[in-house]
Amino acid sequence: EVQLVESGGGLVQVGGSLRLSCTASGFTFEDYAIGWFRQAPGKEREGVSCVANSDGSTYYEHSVKGRFTASSDRAKNTVYLQMNSLKPEDTGIYYCAAKWDILATMKTFCVDTPHHDIDYWGKGTPVTVSS
Repeated sequence: EVQLVESGGGLVQVGGSLRLSCTASGFTFEDYAIGWFRQAPGKEREGVSCVANSDGSTYYEHSVKGRFTASSDRAKNTVYLQMNSLKPEDTGIYYCAAKWDILATMKTFCVDTPHHDIDYWGKGTPVTVSS
């Protein structure tokens, strides 16, 4: 059974940090790319950061560049999203997703892949940044 389990969300003040984790099981981890998608209240779900487990290549949405860092630990089948200098606009449900990595780039996964074409989704973890 395929599972993507997110953890690490919570309530944090502006300027604070959180580290999200996504632990995968049920598929060959290094053959897939993992993406973090955020859905803010009343908005569409958007790709925030994507990482290729094969070579570690990454993509970051422009509003999080320099603040968020995605990393992959193949020994633990886990992808992390370190989020620093958090802003109220970072508030939302953060979903982990996996796509078989035949993608041209991680931007292709985060931005150009229709969400119904993504292979697996986690249930999400909430992040609230309070001012």
